[in-house]
Amino acid sequence: MNRLRAAAASLLLVALVIAGLMFSRGSSAKSALPTTSTSSTTTTFVTTTEALSTTKAPEPTTTTLPPTTTTAPPQPPPTSDVTTTTSRPAPVLTGCASALPAQMASRNGASQVITVVAPYAASSYATLTAWKHSGSCWVVALGPLEARIGSAGISTDKHEGDDTTPAGIYNFESTMYGNAPNPGVHFAYQPLSCGDWWDEDSASPEYNQFVVVPCSDTDPPFDNGASEALWTETVAYPSFAVLDYNSHDIPGKGSAIFLHADIGTANTGCISIPLGDLDEVLDWMLPAGGPAIAIGTTSTITSY
Repeated sequence: MNRLRAAAASLLLVALVIAGLMFSRGSSAKSALPTTSTSSTTTTFVTTTEALSTTKAPEPTTTTLPPTTTTAPPQPPPTSDVTTTTSRPAPVLTGCASALPAQMASRNGASQVITVVAPYAASSYATLTAWKHSGSCWVVALGPLEARIGSAGISTDKHEGDDTTPAGIYNFESTMYGNAPNPGVHFAYQPLSCGDWWDEDSASPEYNQFVVVPCSDTDPPFDNGASEALWTETVAYPSFAVLDYNSHDIPGKGSAIFLHADIGTANTGCISIPLGDLDEVLDWMLPAGGPAIAIGTTSTITSY
């Protein structure tokens, strides 16, 4: 009996302890739940925080302007007065004006012009071109052809024996000569024979002239070593034309300036071209055209 009472008392005590624990947990749980006052406070805090975050001083703003590019207005192209500091460039010639005879200071009244142009004064090589006047223009009739001139080049102050070809513009004498039959020239043609000379003696009264002596006269007075026995020069003179250079026969001024056949080298002051070309040029020349020949360098040919 006593044992039962003790056990019941123990069970009661355990139940009371359990009930106390449960009550304690319930109170703790209830205290943990937000009350209306706590909720209001919490809401007020959040709202205040949001208000603070909303009403806080604005951060300084940086206004980034778009980059400005100052573009200078387009400038007009420079004029020749600005770009040219020393001299104006030579005008570019076109059409008829570009033809060499059209640029020459003089053509001696010719409607047929032969130009002989060396690259520089000391050169023994040149380019020969035959031009004809057609309408209002000058056009190429023959060439350009390779030519040889004096071994000492071109000179504006030609003297006997200096081996230069005289610069300038000249017409041709009225007679052509040759050791070969007439190749078809329109000028008077003199076949050469024994005793036909060209007098190149500055002291001779017949200086710079065609002279005929008897074939038996092997030592004429003007044969000073410079005069030419034309009939013996078969390679150079199958046919040739005579420039009227030094037509007044001024002693020492130079003589026997011919347009003749090439001999494979420079010469003593003439103009020489290959024989086939020579025949074409001589046949092309017409007395009525008053043909002229201009001799110079690339830089001087238009100035004569």
